[in-house]
Amino acid sequence: MSEPALADRECIACTSDDDPLDGTELDEFYEDLDADVWDVVDDHHLEGTYEFDDFRDALEFTKEVGELAEEEWHHPDVHLSWGEVVIEMWTHKIDGLFQTDFIMAARMDRIYEEYAPAE
Repeated sequence: MSEPALADRECIACTSDDDPLDGTELDEFYEDLDADVWDVVDDHHLEGTYEFDDFRDALEFTKEVGELAEEEWHHPDVHLSWGEVVIEMWTHKIDGLFQTDFIMAARMDRIYEEYAPAE
């Protein structure tokens, strides 16, 4: 049986005994994200930039990301501006990336599908 899509996996809290992801583990999770949005920065955190046609859509997306963060108790840094939302995310407990960061990013990609500007 194959693994569920990254966005459909359960967010599992890490412990301080867990190590941050590195090397091929990072690559495996990253390949399931929207590479036009997300970057892995210094093997430490994810940074994503979502673009919008207007402020209202950016604001509504930000609200949905906030609700997701509250549901999963995993809170990214969110920077809202006209036509753009920038997300920075990592697991503070281990000062690096954990699978939950990638699951959250994949869920944000899914939310964004509703707001993405028409090409």
